[in-house]
Parts: sequence; C-alpha cells; structure tokens
Amino acid sequence: MNILNLAILLSSIAFLYYGTECLLSQKMKDEFARFGLKNQRILTAYLQLLGGSGLIVGYFFSPILLFAAAGGLTLLMLLGFAVRIKIKDSLLESLPSLILALVNLFIAVRYFQQINW
Repeated sequence: MNILNLAILLSSIAFLYYGTECLLSQKMKDEFARFGLKNQRILTAYLQLLGGSGLIVGYFFSPILLFAAAGGLTLLMLLGFAVRIKIKDSLLESLPSLILALVNLFIAVRYFQQINW
C-alpha cells in the first residue's frame, strides 16, 4: 500500500468516526457549544460523513469525486483549525485539525494531477 492509499484509508476512517461522534456524542455537543458553534454541529457531522464516504466511493469509482471530497475536507479542517486558534486552544488541541487538513490537501493535489480534464 502506498502513502496516498494509506492517507485515503486513514482519512476516510477518521471522518466517518468523527462524523458519527459529532452526531451522537455528548462530548462533541459540549465541544461545539464551547466553540460557539452549537448550531453548526449537525451540518459539520454530515459534511464529515459525506467527505469520508466521498473518499471511499471516489477511490473505487471516481477520481473527481475523491478530489472534491478531499478538497472539501481540507477546507472543513482549515476552518476547524481557525476556530481552535480563535478560541485560544493550545497547539496540541489544534494540531489534529491542521494535520487532517494537510493530509486531505495532499490527497486533493495528487488526485487533481490524475484527473483528465
């Protein structure tokens, strides 16, 4: 398994997990309240689930879908990182969103290069 396939696998698992947690977990409900984004929790959960699913489905059927999913997840995680910085979370607390943004940026760039426009 190469690094790109590993990145897709790990990112899709992470977003399917966190999307589900965002919908069901009291801890995530509390976190979104702390972020001042209580009303955006459900939207964020569905975007994470769609993005994670898009990575998987796109891998097997559509490079364009995979590119779009990775690009969307990159944007979502950059916004998540910005929120963490805005509320003055520590670097350690903020780092996972930045790492996931960079992983998905890597995926998006690599798949952009593979698409036959």
